[in-house]
Amino acid sequence: MAPESGPALEALMDAAWPASDRQDCGGWVLRAASGVTQRANSVWPREPGTDEHAQLAALREARLWYRAKRLPLIFQVFEDPRSGPLNAVLDAEGFTRQSETVMLVRDGGGSAPAPAHGVEISTEPSVEWLRLWWSVDGRGGAEALGVARAILTGCPALYALVRDGDGGPAGVGRLAMPDGAAAGAGKSHGGLYCMATRPDARRRGYAGQVLRGLLDEGTRRGLAGYWLLVTTANSGARELYARAGFEEASRYLYRQERPKRHLTGC
Repeated sequence: MAPESGPALEALMDAAWPASDRQDCGGWVLRAASGVTQRANSVWPREPGTDEHAQLAALREARLWYRAKRLPLIFQVFEDPRSGPLNAVLDAEGFTRQSETVMLVRDGGGSAPAPAHGVEISTEPSVEWLRLWWSVDGRGGAEALGVARAILTGCPALYALVRDGDGGPAGVGRLAMPDGAAAGAGKSHGGLYCMATRPDARRRGYAGQVLRGLLDEGTRRGLAGYWLLVTTANSGARELYARAGFEEASRYLYRQERPKRHLTGC
């Protein structure tokens, strides 16, 4: 079965992209990873709360925590009724809205859409895999890439790579497999991340090949379902995922207090 939206899916997402530095702040989780990716450097309002005074107190604590790390204060706010009171507080405080993202889910029953051939699967991201993904999605030098690698390997995962006709890496993807029981989801689910195709190799089917390869590996491991994240503006990717059986479960966006520097994507 597909992972349900709400707290269980949020917990899986948090486990699949773990920040190296985190602190509980009431019902919120403060996360930081040297500014590498918004997700790993944002507040996850695990329990958004309804009391405005408590939220303002937590907001003050979050400001101090991120200020000490020289990072902007950013919230990852999910689109559900629980987030209404928190959004009202952030609106009053002048937080921006950016990077609206769609959460898609799919059952794990049956087989992948079609057998994938020529997909290299590994349990660690190779140098080639990292270089291609970072060239498409990353921002920063070797130090930032090192932080990103630690995020990727902080959760059990599979890494897929396909090559072009000349043998060069053309497309990559990652299937995160966090402990479902530990995340409160019960069964094991897989999250698809880091889908990236070399710019000059796009529209040749490599992304679909990577996707089929990862879904096939997930089927072999008996995953109960899958989720993935895609920005609302990425219509091409959303069409690809719809053909593979993914459906929208929810959305989230990032709410930033005062942009100071551009964080890496994802």
